[in-house]
Amino acid sequence: MKKTVKLLCLAAAMTVGTGSAAQAEGFKIGADVVSSYVWRGGELGDSPAIQPALSYTFPGIGVVIGAWGSYAVAENDGERYKEVDLSLTVPVGPLSFTLTDYYVPVGDNSDTFDYTEDGPNVLELSVGYSYKNLSLLAAINIGGAEGSAVDGTDGVKNAKYFEAGYKFYDKDGFTAKAVVGAGDEDYYGDQYGVAKNDTIALVNTGISVSKDRYTVSFIYNPDTEKSHLVFMASF
Repeated sequence: MKKTVKLLCLAAAMTVGTGSAAQAEGFKIGADVVSSYVWRGGELGDSPAIQPALSYTFPGIGVVIGAWGSYAVAENDGERYKEVDLSLTVPVGPLSFTLTDYYVPVGDNSDTFDYTEDGPNVLELSVGYSYKNLSLLAAINIGGAEGSAVDGTDGVKNAKYFEAGYKFYDKDGFTAKAVVGAGDEDYYGDQYGVAKNDTIALVNTGISVSKDRYTVSFIYNPDTEKSHLVFMASF
């Protein structure tokens, strides 16, 4: 977001997989180390980061509860970026519905589960679909703080994001995926914090190549005209 703007888009479609992918029952723990944290086309903190994850899949029903975090290694403008996300995923046929609580404390604005306009939490509802090599994601913010424009007016409400991913290569232990994502320009693009314009823009494009536990992703945000090359190691 730019109060939170996982690799969620890239976690969802480029590096980890999307929505309705099957997961083993019971507990799962892991962590990623990334050269920088880029999510839905935007870089969050100019620092490498450690990103732990914990989840539990209920036997027989496939419902997943999870916690995910990102902790910057170095400071940026005197602060280390920190994010803690809680999620609940419910499979419904070929779809997966996910409620995510993004928590990004900044300075004194650090009370957990504070969904006021000045609080550090944002609630998002998303739905994912996957079929063979294709993955689709649609998401909308439904509560919490979403930022304000510099003129003091309220920022964008119910920010939306849409994404499609496709695995186009799988050979000799390498896999490659492409992603394209669009979202509200005043939340994910170059109009963040400037003005409320309700324009959907192309904000996230790129490819990622994985082998074993390693992934390298090239990400380009056409709206901000910024690009990133991200290395990730998963454990």
